[in-house]
Amino acid sequence: MNDQTHGETLRLGLTVGIGKGWRGFVWMMKIIVPVSFLTALLAWSGWMERIDFVIRPVMGFLSLPDVAALPLLIGLLTGIYGGIAAMAVLPLNIGEMTLIAVFLLIAHNLIQEGIVQGKSGMGILKATLFRITCAVITVLIIAPFVDATGPGTADTAAAAVLHSSQAFGEMVIQWGQVMGGLAVTIFFIILCVLTVLEILKVFGLIDHIVRFLSPVLRVMGLSERVAILWIAAALFGLAYGGAVIVEEAGKGDLTDEELESLHLSIGINHAMIEDPALFLPFGIGLFWLWIPRLVLAMVAVRLLALWRSFRKLKKY
Repeated sequence: MNDQTHGETLRLGLTVGIGKGWRGFVWMMKIIVPVSFLTALLAWSGWMERIDFVIRPVMGFLSLPDVAALPLLIGLLTGIYGGIAAMAVLPLNIGEMTLIAVFLLIAHNLIQEGIVQGKSGMGILKATLFRITCAVITVLIIAPFVDATGPGTADTAAAAVLHSSQAFGEMVIQWGQVMGGLAVTIFFIILCVLTVLEILKVFGLIDHIVRFLSPVLRVMGLSERVAILWIAAALFGLAYGGAVIVEEAGKGDLTDEELESLHLSIGINHAMIEDPALFLPFGIGLFWLWIPRLVLAMVAVRLLALWRSFRKLKKY
């Protein structure tokens, strides 16, 4: 490939990638803006504190104190950031924060990420219930191995006051500022991801990447054909990588079984760099932030494959 052809190929990749990036950004904003505003409105109204009793009986089952219901609920509805913000002001010890972190790393931002999964091969309700179930099972398995009985890191639970007394207009302005910064971040992430993806495609590098990751995908129990989607979710998460996942899954090149296996895997194990790193300042061990959900993702896909084989045998 000469320099002129090389330049034309690069321009093609950039043009197509930027176009897809913009379309993906607009699509994501149609989801993120209304969901985030409704969540902010819910938090401002004070209902977040009033409905925490709904899941409070579950806390003892999860070896967690009652106040842990707040970060779990907020994380389930919003995301890792909201869960961490609530967790930071609660009287929790390292063991309790470890259990909360593991739960939220698997099950968070269920509304937005559920929509992404629903538009790319797996039903919203199925994906959401699966993630919550996996989060509960993982916490139950690791709870005996972490010390959740030590003293908390704060003196009183009174520090956990999430109901804001600010005026509605101030809340909207504050939300707009946060949303503006988030939108800029999302725009550049999606633009970069889709542009790089298109450049890799036009230069024929995708196959090389897939071959390089083949051993990893085999261990995860996934088809090589979902390599790019798995990479997007593993590096950028379901929300930020959503545009890539929807774009590629929408082409119809993947089977329903491949998409279902993929979504089971990335529903448990995604955003492998950014999300775990957010919990490091709390002193939570690296092992708990990475290994449990990675292992669970492998097991889930393998069990799904066994279930499919069993169903096929029953037909004969």
